[in-house]
Amino acid sequence: MMDFPAANHSRTPCVPWAAYSGRCPAGSQGPVRHPLPDLEHLSLGSPPAADLGCCLDQSHVFNQGFQSSIKTAAAPFSNTLQPVQNGPRFPCEGHLPADSPAPPLWAPRQPDTQPYVGYGQNPASPAATLPQQLPPWPFPPPLPPPPLHCKANEEGAGTLRVGNNTAVPLETPNADSSSLKSRYGLDPATLPSVVKVLADDRAKWGGKVFVSEPLSDPPPMATTSCVIEDRGNASPDAIRSTSYYLPCEGQTALLSRLPLGAVVTPLAKQHAGEPLPVCQDNECVTGCVWCGALMCPSMEWHDCGQRFYCPFCGKVSEVPWQHYQPTRGPQGVRVDKDIRPELSRGSYEIVSSQKAEPAALLLAVDVSASALRGGHLEFAVQQILLLLKSLTSQDGDTWLDVRVGVMTYDSQVHLYDLHPTLTRPHMLVITETDDLQLPVREGLLVPLRDCLHSVESVLQHLPLFSPDCEDCSGLPVELPVKVGLTILQGLGCPGKLLVFHAAPLFQLEHSSSFSGFFGSSKPKSIFQLSEGSVSLAKECVAQGCGIHVFLLSHQEVGGAWPGHIPYLTGGALHTYAFLQGEMDRKRFITDLRNSVEMTAAFKADLRIFVSKDLRVSGCYGLFIPGPNPRQVAMATVDQFTTLAVELAHTRALDESRAVAIQTVLSYSTQTGQRRTRVHTVTLRCSRHLQDTFQHYQAQTLLTFYCKKMYCAALERPLQELREELQKDVTEALAAYRKHCSSASVSTGQLVLPQCLQALPVYINSLRKSEVLLPGLRTSVPQRLQQRCQVLAMDVRSTSTHFYPQLLPLPRLFPA
Repeated sequence: MMDFPAANHSRTPCVPWAAYSGRCPAGSQGPVRHPLPDLEHLSLGSPPAADLGCCLDQSHVFNQGFQSSIKTAAAPFSNTLQPVQNGPRFPCEGHLPADSPAPPLWAPRQPDTQPYVGYGQNPASPAATLPQQLPPWPFPPPLPPPPLHCKANEEGAGTLRVGNNTAVPLETPNADSSSLKSRYGLDPATLPSVVKVLADDRAKWGGKVFVSEPLSDPPPMATTSCVIEDRGNASPDAIRSTSYYLPCEGQTALLSRLPLGAVVTPLAKQHAGEPLPVCQDNECVTGCVWCGALMCPSMEWHDCGQRFYCPFCGKVSEVPWQHYQPTRGPQGVRVDKDIRPELSRGSYEIVSSQKAEPAALLLAVDVSASALRGGHLEFAVQQILLLLKSLTSQDGDTWLDVRVGVMTYDSQVHLYDLHPTLTRPHMLVITETDDLQLPVREGLLVPLRDCLHSVESVLQHLPLFSPDCEDCSGLPVELPVKVGLTILQGLGCPGKLLVFHAAPLFQLEHSSSFSGFFGSSKPKSIFQLSEGSVSLAKECVAQGCGIHVFLLSHQEVGGAWPGHIPYLTGGALHTYAFLQGEMDRKRFITDLRNSVEMTAAFKADLRIFVSKDLRVSGCYGLFIPGPNPRQVAMATVDQFTTLAVELAHTRALDESRAVAIQTVLSYSTQTGQRRTRVHTVTLRCSRHLQDTFQHYQAQTLLTFYCKKMYCAALERPLQELREELQKDVTEALAAYRKHCSSASVSTGQLVLPQCLQALPVYINSLRKSEVLLPGLRTSVPQRLQQRCQVLAMDVRSTSTHFYPQLLPLPRLFPA
């Protein structure tokens, strides 16, 4: 189902999405009014704490037919209510003197002489009085309100419940209190500040060393820079668990209402001074022969080191004789533990003796009539040449041995034979693109050291190209992708395909079971992928082909969005406005260099192992989901590619044993070397719910919820996702207050553990993001691109995206 905004959904103008930075530009959010109650039931302008309570809709306040049904239920605490004549419009706001008679619960609307009092206005101020002729009430006739239930607790405070929402505590009237409470019963001065939470964590861990070892405490926040020392647990940059104390019982996990899982960045960049240990495959101790898990510090040794117990499957495996070493001490530690990274480190890498085909770099340039008339093709070609020349001047032969190919396309496809024995490149024209057959294969991809002059000759003549068709209504971006994929398949190698497109876009029609947007009863969404895009992306993943599309003349009005295939293959989509502005040109240079020079893993296969009493119930991220959530195949992976893994109990965990999570990424490097990167973390488990709550991490939960909800947006209505987010967090905080907080806490305070103080603000920012709650000035391509970019972010980038850190301008630009 489409998620349309309300008619009076007033939002501040949104800042255009910055495709090059991966973050939303910082901007101040103005006041947002409540939309129509029959289309949206969300309080968009409320503070974060307001979303955790329940408020009465204005349409319910003025429903006269509802007066008689709630007078009796409200009698026990009617002295806490204030009449509407000269006070706030909500009955929960303000208090009456103790000796005043109980007023009626709801007051009818007064004639035109009645002054209007808004939130936070003084009734006696002249600004609160409107002219005599008041406009009619802007809302449509109210819907029948939900049942209202009120009761008093032992302390005398009332509890208000609307429908099935979570109860909101009301403050007990206090005549001596001079501070004004919020209309939700919460003290605004005691609400947690995200800025303070980040500052406190930086003061605690900034510049210090965090020792990551099995059963260690939660690591610093992702936004805090510190030194990580690996002593048996993987760096939090690679694996972050939502909670570092897992509940033993499945029912306890359900009671917390917060997810159990981990956020994984398998190819996370290693910081300076933290090298990743590397070992050869024939020298590394063999892992479990039953489940396939690799060796890690979580394995338990038996029989003097002849066997080891695997925590991932619960079985015992024999140690090969060539890898046998005795154990020492009562804990059975191998004598060679300190010299073997697979026994002492949480992260290490295995280099395989097998060699694969090195990756290639393929350039596809649009030479249609619209591209040649725009005038931006010459600048793009010039920057491509400068980049290739800079690669040849770098130290080492890494880039000199990279095979490079060039092709151009309009209504036809032009391949170029760059063989070094030729005096000049030969153009090969392909007119039939449905059944593509390569005329030659040998000269299509040539090492850069041997074809730089030929590539330069071809690119320099592109602005002088004569198009075959002067009137081109548009070109599909799938055309160069299909041709480039065919070239890589013919030569049997992975690689990157850079597409420089300028013509208007349209999508290829696929004669399948697609029945149109309104031709099926299945819920539709603007985020849904076409079957043709998914099929083509699967072929690219199988070949290890990453697509990077550069839209040189992007127009958001009409046309198909070409970003599904690039993002599903580990690439990206970059859009520019004809490369006319200085900012666009600088951004193009940066995006082009990052797309080529960023270290990437090709033909990646990620496997996830968890303890035998747990299972992987879901995996969320930018990839094509398969039948098994424990195994994910991706075309290319970079240092920012991040996935969220959801865990569930199969049986009760043993509190005496730890819980282990392991990720194994097998991939090929740029030079064709096969490697396997292993990350393992060992966590505690507890039977007490309080331990689980106190070891959650708000930024990890934000990243987990973001990836899960953005993936669910393909099939579920957006309003349902927003309501689910609010319900989960509200019930989680209610569960913590009920089972973990002390009885001395005031009923009007928001009770949160130290590690979750920023969670309400983070979740509220996610609920009101442009993907889940679009603004009037947010286009569909912007929402599609923002969804894909945020899905690929790691924990640090996601936290900064939803809660950007603003810097004062005087510090950036001193006078």
